[in-house]
Amino acid sequence: MIPEPGEGYVRLSPRKLLLDPVKAVGQMVVPVVIALVGISRSDTQFWPIVLPLVIIGPLVLGALPWLTTHYRLTGTQIQVRSGVLNKTTSTAPLERVRSVDLEASLMHRILGLQKVQIGTGVDDDRITLDALAAPDAQALRTTLLTRRAVAEQAATALVDDGRATDRPDAPWSEQPLAPVAPPPPPATPAVLLAGIDWSWLRFAPFSLGRLVLLVGGLGLLSQVADELPIWNEETATSAWTWLTQFAVVAIVLVLAVGALALWLVVSVAGYVLQWWDFRLVREHGSLHLTSGLVTTRSITVEEAKVRGVEITEPVLMRVVGGAELSTLATGVEDGVTQVLPPCPRGVAVAVGEAVLDRPGPLTERLVEHGPTARRRAWFRQLRNALDVIVLLAVGWWWFGLTWWWLSMVGGALLVLAAAAGEASYRHLGHALAADHLVAGGGTFARTRTVLETEGIIGWVVSQSWWQRRIGLADLTATTAAGAERVLVRDVRLDVAVALADRATPGLLTDFVKQA
Repeated sequence: MIPEPGEGYVRLSPRKLLLDPVKAVGQMVVPVVIALVGISRSDTQFWPIVLPLVIIGPLVLGALPWLTTHYRLTGTQIQVRSGVLNKTTSTAPLERVRSVDLEASLMHRILGLQKVQIGTGVDDDRITLDALAAPDAQALRTTLLTRRAVAEQAATALVDDGRATDRPDAPWSEQPLAPVAPPPPPATPAVLLAGIDWSWLRFAPFSLGRLVLLVGGLGLLSQVADELPIWNEETATSAWTWLTQFAVVAIVLVLAVGALALWLVVSVAGYVLQWWDFRLVREHGSLHLTSGLVTTRSITVEEAKVRGVEITEPVLMRVVGGAELSTLATGVEDGVTQVLPPCPRGVAVAVGEAVLDRPGPLTERLVEHGPTARRRAWFRQLRNALDVIVLLAVGWWWFGLTWWWLSMVGGALLVLAAAAGEASYRHLGHALAADHLVAGGGTFARTRTVLETEGIIGWVVSQSWWQRRIGLADLTATTAAGAERVLVRDVRLDVAVALADRATPGLLTDFVKQA
């Protein structure tokens, strides 16, 4: 049970005593194995000392966090004490609680536990309760989010009552009465914004985010391949001799089909593991996301801190009509939270408009940046391709390779650069949709970022030497949300200044007058 306000400190779930030793063993297994191997090759007289340490060490390390961690709720704060030698007390005012995220690894789920992370919107610092019983974690989350609203109402009432008189020497009859805490707001039913649809699995192979994991696994395998007994010069030579007995085209086809099958398994399995039982609901003034098969996640984003959304359409996913959606918020880790798995673009647009509470910004036509911006987009990509071709030419000359192959590779690079330049320009654009700034961009992946004008805290207008000569500029809206900047690239200088002035009237008045 979670503590009631005013009660003393309580410990985490006793089942944490089973969780932490397993985690400690996992962290110590490599050094312990190395130590045991080293001792086994020497005198065995140390075994009576080492074995008890190996067994008792994880138990002690696992018990200490449970023995030294306590938490409690007061009428205005949540407080957590921890530490053995250095005692630490972390406090968070209830009105400053911005998110309450729940997470459960496989061991947590086996033991019926959940980890609670409480965000206050101050940098990335969070208060963490590593092991609460799952019902207690859910109850604590509901309690914190509900009392946050009550605390905010109480603070507002205190300010309003304080306005009755600000004279310290006023008569007693004119002094404001002590504010009475308002009753808890009525519980509103959760509104489902999106839920998993397993037909979305078709988008998993077209999202290349997990390709990094696959490449990392292959890199790790290559590091230890030399140590495998089956991998030596004789084996490699015989394997290559056997392969060359077949047609080269057949070998390439087999390898391609094998790689494609491996990618399908990895991408689909990763999608299922991450987005199993996905739900996005609106409740307690927040967006609440839950998902996960082995490790479950429960992420909360306070809607009052959401300043915009970003829809991303990677090049492969765009072919099959897919997209991804993220929110831009202040006071959350990294500022950008993906709230939808790869899904149909129509679903991403509908959920994005529901979050913005305004239709249009994700679908309306953007203002084009003109032929000058198109030429600059082409030039930027062709210059990058020429840089690569020059480096390849130096290598070709150094190793004395055939120049015919270089011309083929160079031609392919130039064609790819031209396609990238045209795509980059077609994705450019901007709009001012009522109280939202809309910026389009991206090279192969098309992105559209929508930011509330109230969330803009400043502007940066920058020009390179080439941009000054052709009258273009980069306009950057600075904000505390998301990546802390929204870029409108290669727009005419006068259009950039006018756009900023219309989005935030008065902020650029002096600059506009000087211009």
